[in-house]
Amino acid sequence: MSSALKLYEKAVLDRTPITLAIILCLTVVLGWFAKDLEIDISTDSLVLENDADLAYYEAMAARYSGDDFLVITYTPKNRPLFHPATLADLRKLRNDVDSMDRVKSVVSILDVPLIQSPPISFAELDTGIRTLDDTRTDIKLAEKELRSSPLYKDRLVGADGQTTAIQVNFLRDATYQRLHAQRKSLRVKKMEGALSDEEAAELIEVTAAFKTHKEKVVLQEQQDIDHIRTLLDEHRTVAQMYLGGVPMIVTDIMRYVQSDLRIFGVAVLAVMGLILAIAFGRLRWVGIAVITASATGLITTGFMTLLDWPITVVSSNFLALLLIFVLSLTIHLIVRYQELHRENPEEDQRWLIQQTIRSKATPCIYMVITTMVAFGSLVVSGIRPVIDFGWMMCLSLTVALVLNFTLFPALLARLPLMPPKKRIDVTGGVMALFPSMIEKLGWRMMAGAVALVGLGVVGISQLSVENRFIDHFKSDTEIHQGMLLIDQALGGTMSVDVIIDPPVQQQTDQPMGSDPSSSFVPDMVTDAAEAVGDVFKEGVDELWGDGTGDSLWGAAGLSQDAGITGSSYWYNSFMAPEVDKIHQWLDGLKESGKVISLSSTFEVLSHLNEGELPDDITLSVIHKKLTPEVKSALFTPYLSDDGNQLRYSVRVYESDPNLKRDLLLKDIRKGLVDEVGLKPEQVHVSGMLVLYNNMLQSLFHSQITTLGAVMGAILVMFMILFRSVKLALIAIVPNLIAIPLILGSMGALGIPLDIMTITIAAISIGIGVDDTIHYIYRFGHEIQKDGDYPAAVRRSHSSIGRALYYTTVTIAIGFSVLTLSQFVPTIYFGFLTACAMLVALIANLTVLPLLLEKLKPYQQS
Repeated sequence: MSSALKLYEKAVLDRTPITLAIILCLTVVLGWFAKDLEIDISTDSLVLENDADLAYYEAMAARYSGDDFLVITYTPKNRPLFHPATLADLRKLRNDVDSMDRVKSVVSILDVPLIQSPPISFAELDTGIRTLDDTRTDIKLAEKELRSSPLYKDRLVGADGQTTAIQVNFLRDATYQRLHAQRKSLRVKKMEGALSDEEAAELIEVTAAFKTHKEKVVLQEQQDIDHIRTLLDEHRTVAQMYLGGVPMIVTDIMRYVQSDLRIFGVAVLAVMGLILAIAFGRLRWVGIAVITASATGLITTGFMTLLDWPITVVSSNFLALLLIFVLSLTIHLIVRYQELHRENPEEDQRWLIQQTIRSKATPCIYMVITTMVAFGSLVVSGIRPVIDFGWMMCLSLTVALVLNFTLFPALLARLPLMPPKKRIDVTGGVMALFPSMIEKLGWRMMAGAVALVGLGVVGISQLSVENRFIDHFKSDTEIHQGMLLIDQALGGTMSVDVIIDPPVQQQTDQPMGSDPSSSFVPDMVTDAAEAVGDVFKEGVDELWGDGTGDSLWGAAGLSQDAGITGSSYWYNSFMAPEVDKIHQWLDGLKESGKVISLSSTFEVLSHLNEGELPDDITLSVIHKKLTPEVKSALFTPYLSDDGNQLRYSVRVYESDPNLKRDLLLKDIRKGLVDEVGLKPEQVHVSGMLVLYNNMLQSLFHSQITTLGAVMGAILVMFMILFRSVKLALIAIVPNLIAIPLILGSMGALGIPLDIMTITIAAISIGIGVDDTIHYIYRFGHEIQKDGDYPAAVRRSHSSIGRALYYTTVTIAIGFSVLTLSQFVPTIYFGFLTACAMLVALIANLTVLPLLLEKLKPYQQS
């Protein structure tokens, strides 16, 4: 006996009260920290950690607008939308929401500027802009304008004229933005190896401050959303309403995750406990298994809290997954203990526990190590939540191994020895079927497995990362219904920003003039401006009112240059056709819904000028003269302050079953260059859709590229464990069957890879490897008895086969509880995990013993 084993038995088996006291203290202390486990379902958890598009997205969000807003859809039940009573109810809702502290502004049909209700002149742009709330507004004309305006139709008012949207814009938290930027800057320096000692200390301080402040922001956001929902409840008798927007989706997903952690963790444990009671017939086994699993969960989550590993969508089911490995280890120990007890009824409790631990220690340790290697495939994904999940599972497996070999024997040692319980041997009958099948079918069974793998490979060819975000939620949830309504009535749910810069030559070599092909110099622009000065002043006096020509000429800065139309590349009459050409091309995409841009503003201004776009001087004055409220509606979201960058807001139909995000983004980049004639460096595509797509594509590539490396690493582990290349190659075969069958089934069923199902391959490998190690390790002991391979297969099935069967059935049924979740990825996770366990079990009870029996890897003694 090795000194390490002697020390272990002396510490654990001979001093069980001390062992239990230490574990109890660890469980209580770390369990106390576990209650503070952070849940992070922010947009940061849905993007690549070092995505180059992320910095651009953040810059554009700061320049134009971000995703920090909510959308309320409002469809009156018994009256038309523009009925006075409906507008009064809508007005009350708008005012109640607008009165909230964190609300910056509310945009509704009551607030947007109207220019055709009745028509106004240029002279009224700065003083006479009307809204639906204005007593001078003609309601019928307003309804017509809101339903036909390029700025408002399919955005604020649906095509049927019965559904409207209210956009609730929140104030940007300056402290959050500052700490976020500061932390990001320091992290980049750390990644580049340029972080000084002072900056390293600053990074720790800033990270802690950001975490604390973020928790406050998230809590406040949840409270705001709850308050808005309370306000909506007061109006649901007269209108059907849904709440949408990124903050609401994040909040609801967070609640789903909290619910799944709390309810399903307990439910899965309860169901598994019930099945264990039925399988083993004594409550002591249920109690030991539940206590071991609970202690493992508390200690692990406590460590995660201390290590600042938050729960994300990816790791939301880590606790349920942890139960797989805890109970798997526990069941193997229970089955081996019962087997030893039946074979040696005269032995005492200590001897039974000692022999159980000795016989299962080696396979369990190697099982944990190889499973860690499987989850190591997630560490190279490039997505921080996926990376953290990989490390979480490595930590969980370590804790599970330690507690199963300390808490389990210590608890069992404190219980009196009971005689073996006779039961109807249903499991034995099931296990007896497999050896007979192997003898009768032989290599035909292997041929069938190869055929299934072939079908799996075909299914893998259909595997995709293209998944509709709307499909993550059941059809009866507010998120699903709201997204569907916005898609159907308000021009699309998801938004992608197309940013267009001027050509590089125009940015560096010449000023932005009316004709970008000309080589204007400032003096020529000034001369031209001065030449039309008198004509302009007379025209302005006539158009806007007497006496305003001189003041506007100076106010617009036109005494020295041509105003913004002279310095802007895009905002002038010469480039207007190009602006519109880009708009029309984007609008023509089959995936695009509502498209809004500077072209929409040009169309509105044309309505004020008898259908013709005003000349450059008038455009310049309009831009200068408009009030901030009107400018924020017409220019700010679509044109940079200097007029040299365009933003096209393209809404995408999220409910479209044919939506292919990656293909759409590629088409936009390619089409604007090949068909519209822009330079590649001019075109930028941004938005959460881009970041989410980047993450999904990374998932797909990392999944495919890392599986081979993982299987290679596990093959090496098998060689070390079994000390035989031939046996290692045999052991790898069942695992090569499980992966294509699971991934192929996903492809055939149309289940895409996402940030949760990406873990299924690692789970399939982990479970398959566990079963393989336990079976081969037991088979090796059995074959040493008489060298009879068929007999060794039968004995292995009747012993270790029982443990594998109990493990699979118990956990597969337990994971069926996850199908009751409101979050569809959790449903897929539970279903696919159960399938992975069944496939791993069947492969290791059929193909593995077949190969062992036919290839005879053990030398005859």
